[in-house]
Amino acid sequence: MRLVLASQSPSRLSILRGAGVEPVIAPAHVDERAIEERLAGAEPAEIVCALAAAKAEAIAPDYPEDVVVGGDSMLLLDGSLQGKPHTPEATVERWHAQAGRAAELITGHCVLYGEERFVEASRTTVHFAQASDADIEAYARTGEPLECAGAFTLEALGGWFIDRIEGDPSSVIGLSLPVLRRALYSFGLNVSEFWAQH
Repeated sequence: MRLVLASQSPSRLSILRGAGVEPVIAPAHVDERAIEERLAGAEPAEIVCALAAAKAEAIAPDYPEDVVVGGDSMLLLDGSLQGKPHTPEATVERWHAQAGRAAELITGHCVLYGEERFVEASRTTVHFAQASDADIEAYARTGEPLECAGAFTLEALGGWFIDRIEGDPSSVIGLSLPVLRRALYSFGLNVSEFWAQH
């Protein structure tokens, strides 16, 4: 039995590797925009969990004996969910809106094991620094935040511009280890069963 990550996110992979797990990487290809449009007006946690579920469900048939993990994160700022900015210009715009403020990073998780399913969202408050315009523009030009929910990373260059967080750090990076542990326990599995043998 293996843990299969329905993502190509380097951050999610890093979390699992740092926690002793060498997952199978099987990126799911889903139409995120269509899911978001279908759920327009839904609660933010419902949206990120639906995206996580779509990813896990897309690859689960290929891994019937394994634990499949799907995840999705978005930043809730002023009542609006912010996904990935994709461009340096959008990154700068986002940072001008969130600098010096607090926002909530919501990460949806869907964990599948055979016929069993565990879905949970984790919420962490992120306090953004009042970063200088020069640093915001330089950060955007690095390309690092372009494919990150909320246009930032906690564990790399973006860490310079986060004053503090309230909640689970691994969730902010992209995958909550406490949520994943609860999922495994709900299936009658132990975390240690997935640790890579050294």
